[in-house]
Amino acid sequence: MISGNVAVIDVGKTNAKLALVNIADLSELDVIIKSNTIVDEQPWPHFDTEAIWTFLIDGLQDFNARYGIDAISTTTHGACAALLSADGTLAAPILDYEFTGVEETAAEYDRIRPTFDETGSPRLAGGLNIGAQLHWQFLKDPTLLARTAQVVTYPQYWGHRLTGIAATDMTSLGCHSDLWNPYERRFSSLVETLGLTDKMAAVHEPGDILGPLLPDIAERTGIAKDTSVLCGIHDSNASLLPHILRNSPPFSVVSTGTWVIAMSIGGKHCALDPNKDTLINVNAMGDPVPSARFMGGREYELATQEPYPNPTDSDLQNVLKDRIMLLPAIVPDTGPFQGVQSMWRDDVEPAVGTSPRGAAVALYLAMVTSHCLDLIGHNGPVIVEGPFTNNRVYLDMLAVASQSRVLSSTGMTGTSQGGALLAGKVEQWPANSVELRPRDDVIGRNLQSYASEWLKEVLN
Repeated sequence: MISGNVAVIDVGKTNAKLALVNIADLSELDVIIKSNTIVDEQPWPHFDTEAIWTFLIDGLQDFNARYGIDAISTTTHGACAALLSADGTLAAPILDYEFTGVEETAAEYDRIRPTFDETGSPRLAGGLNIGAQLHWQFLKDPTLLARTAQVVTYPQYWGHRLTGIAATDMTSLGCHSDLWNPYERRFSSLVETLGLTDKMAAVHEPGDILGPLLPDIAERTGIAKDTSVLCGIHDSNASLLPHILRNSPPFSVVSTGTWVIAMSIGGKHCALDPNKDTLINVNAMGDPVPSARFMGGREYELATQEPYPNPTDSDLQNVLKDRIMLLPAIVPDTGPFQGVQSMWRDDVEPAVGTSPRGAAVALYLAMVTSHCLDLIGHNGPVIVEGPFTNNRVYLDMLAVASQSRVLSSTGMTGTSQGGALLAGKVEQWPANSVELRPRDDVIGRNLQSYASEWLKEVLN
């Protein structure tokens, strides 16, 4: 069991982060952030892995000099795999999963992909299914399959760069990849279909130790060469892990960021509908978790367009009274309202940069989140992680719409705490910063009637 400070590499779709977490109490000693960019060049749009790598190595060197580093863990967004050549370098740039060119071969891919019953993975747009990415890449570059010695999932790509050891992990494979059977804890039939049976890197649990640092990495960063590097975990499951360890079911966790992902632990049984972006995720213990998702952070950015003053109760009351409603879906190729085009009801659209617009967008995001929770059989309290914990209107409406206690977690990013937990045992759990119950005042009653009317608009 590792103690001390854990450096957590956290590569999301929008930002790359490096956090230093003290495992004793999960306190974040420091966090640095870098915006991600997509390199729009041949052979396909791809992640700027070298820029991220420089950022991470410089950050590790700085953190070690100022605090000391006792272990390194990794968490990243899903829907991403790296193809490694025999010499360990990339056989091809890592494809951006939002690249729509993948859909050129969608019909061919649909004929070979496993069923939802086998994988718990819905058919998603672009490259959101790793299997679809790989299928398209191998057709686009006929020599790529032969050049690929090993396939690693994205957290393990960074682990490989640190240790030279290739791996995959269950949570990343279980993130709508089409490559994993979550019920039998093994690769799906698609791996053989794609000719990857002998090329998939070994599957590990997220908390397994990959190995020590490569000598040149230890020398460059000043970190002791015998420092353990953990296998790593999918970011939403990193957010989920502290709550599985700390709470008794039933409860749900809502991980917010570029994606808003709702995950139900011990909830009511219900049939998942892959057409509504519900799916099975795989948690850090390898267990299937009913989940639903939409691109909430991206929708927030598109809908608000620019910063706005925090809405007051008076601002919120006016939006509720005037029934100013944003209807789904701002990003219509994901989430429970796929194929539906967003609109402002009755063309009543608050001005950009104003608090009424901010309030209306927050209400919209909370309503979509609540609907996602309904689709996965949510029961018990709702624990919110990530940037939306700072949005009081969102939290208030979520409590009312779901008729649940809402707990807002501490920390700049819940993923860093979950990533650190892979390394050791917590001695003192941090307190949740906010606990909200459905409001029972005038605003609470107006939130409830607004929620009912919003649902009638979108479900009828």
